[in-house]
Order: sequence, then C-alpha cells, then structure tokens
Amino acid sequence: MDSNLNLPTDLKLIDLDYPFSQKAIATMPAQPRDSARMMVVRRDSDEIVHARVCDLPQWLQAGDQLVLNETKVAQARVVLKRESDGRDFEGLLAEKRENGTWLLMAKNSRKFHVGDLLRLQTEQGAAGAALRCIEKEADGWIVSFADEIDSQAALEASGRTPLPPYILRARGEQSLTQSDAFDRAQYRTTFGQDSRYHSVASPTAGLHFTPELLQNVRATTQRAPAFVTLEVGMGTFKPIETARLADHVMHCERFSVSAATLDRLVSTRPNGRLVVVGTTTVRALESLPSPLPKHDFSGESRLFIQPGYQFKHVDALLTNFHLPRSTLLSLVGALIGLERLKSLYALAQSMDYRFYSYGDAMLIL
Repeated sequence: MDSNLNLPTDLKLIDLDYPFSQKAIATMPAQPRDSARMMVVRRDSDEIVHARVCDLPQWLQAGDQLVLNETKVAQARVVLKRESDGRDFEGLLAEKRENGTWLLMAKNSRKFHVGDLLRLQTEQGAAGAALRCIEKEADGWIVSFADEIDSQAALEASGRTPLPPYILRARGEQSLTQSDAFDRAQYRTTFGQDSRYHSVASPTAGLHFTPELLQNVRATTQRAPAFVTLEVGMGTFKPIETARLADHVMHCERFSVSAATLDRLVSTRPNGRLVVVGTTTVRALESLPSPLPKHDFSGESRLFIQPGYQFKHVDALLTNFHLPRSTLLSLVGALIGLERLKSLYALAQSMDYRFYSYGDAMLIL
C-alpha cells in the first residue's frame, strides 16, 4: 500500500503519464458484457487476482451497497446536411442549454452562417429534424431545433452513438466497421433510465452489468442496487493540458441523488461497504454536501479529485482502465496511489487487458 496515499501533493501533468500501446485500446465490447476481464486489487495488500466481471459477487458480502450512475447516453453525434448547398458536416450536440438551445461542435463549422439550416441525416441517409444556427461561440455554434419538436425523440431517430474518437480511430486503423445500431445497443448500460440530463458519453464501468449480474449482486448483498445520475460531459475524457494539476480548470457536470439513495448511503455503514461503479458515480457522491441531505438533492460538480483527497463515500471502486493525463486517472490514483496504479497498468498491458470505454475493469477493494 502507498504510504503517501493521503498526503497533500503538488502534482505535475507528467505524473499522470504512463507508457501505453495503442494496441490495448478496445474497439469492441466484451460479449456478453460481464465476461470482460477484471483485475482485483486490495489497497491494504499486494494481492492481485485476475477474474471476470461476472465474478464480482465473490468479492461482495451481505450489507454491501452497490451504487451506479443511471444516466442514459444521448445519440448526440450528428451528421448534418446544409439545406442551402447540400454540403455534409459531422459534429456533436455537446451541451443542452437551459434556454432550449444547444452547443454544436462540428468539423468545418467556421463555414456556418447565422440562419443556416442543418438537417440531421439518419445512418440510412433519410432526412430528420433541422437545426438553425444562431450565433458563433469559442467552442462551436449555438443552434436550436427549427421546429417545435421533442429534441430527445429527434436525436433518438436521427442521431448517432457518441463513441469516443479513439475507438473510431482504432477501428479505422484496423479496418474494422460496425453499424451504429450495434453501438447504440452496446454503448448504453442495461439499467440506464434517467434522460433528464444530456450525457454525451456513457458511464462506461456500468457497461459491464447485465440484468443477471445485478440480480446476483442483489442476492449476495441482500440490498437492491442504488443509483445516482450524473451528466457525463465532454470534459470527462478531456486530457489535462496545464503543467501543474492545481492549475487545471475542472469541467462542470450536473448531478442528482434521490432521497432513497441518500438514505442507503447512511444505512450501509458501518456494517457494509459502499461499492461504487465508475468515476462518474464517485464524483456525484463526493460532491454531496455534508451532512448528507434527507431529501432529493441536485447540484453541479466541479470536483477535481487528486492524490491526497480524502474519500467520504467510497469503500470499493469498480472502474475501467483510463487515459493518460486524464482527471479519471487522477481520481483512481487518489484511491490506490499513482505509482501503484501505474505498475498495475503496466501489468494489465503485459497481460493483454483491454483499455478504455469498451475495455476491461479493475476492482479496487
């Protein structure tokens, strides 16, 4: 165990680097979902066990509480045809604003003009709803749906799965093709229900769970899984670019936690453990006020968890293998120690574990 785990640090960006082979990027999900490999490590010993996610109940006990992020990823990637000249563009509806407008980040968006109509195109080439360009911003264009329609339904009908770009690049390099219908089914959790927020990425640790695995966890822990909702935004996977971690400006993500989940957080301890699935769930829990509210709670999180952080609501974590120089890697490093985490990542690559969103998992106890 890292003896410096809970000491304050002034980390540099290079501290979040580790040697990585692009061959480790998972381009396809494990089939079935819970057959993904799982490296099990303990913070109080050097023990390492290599298992499968379906084996998770073996490391749980009665009284433990599983907590997951039930946000439902939006079909936020869009292919657009400009009505004035028929030119095609591709982009991402990255953010839904409170006034009903959207931030569109698109390739060659500098060629857009105020008033342009951009019509969504389905994978089969059919025309869908239209977006109207309102004004240019630093990160893209502010757009609105041109007609009085249900925007979520429009995206379900015409939007594409917002797979991380590194998966699409890796597939291209390997000459792999896959239909959007496949990714639409696989890049969503089986339990995702909450679509109040516009998540542009899936809570990927949750992708490993099948209904059967959730049932087995419930049978072992004698507790139903608990859920939070955190809106997964573009910033989740954005690399840190400042030389010092202390200078990084954390992105903002909206989240909500029900009174029922809050009650379970309190009732689990001291006899059981809070077993948290995914870094987005961690951020929601650790962003809660203290003492915990007794009613439904909604808020915004800009929490940047770094080594030295004292966790309040995490006893165990199931998470994927993360990008270098990312806030996600920093969070996991805060739980287990950065140097140990890097050695575990090196071991994982030597044993052909699959990394990132469609990859394998690590259980930290």
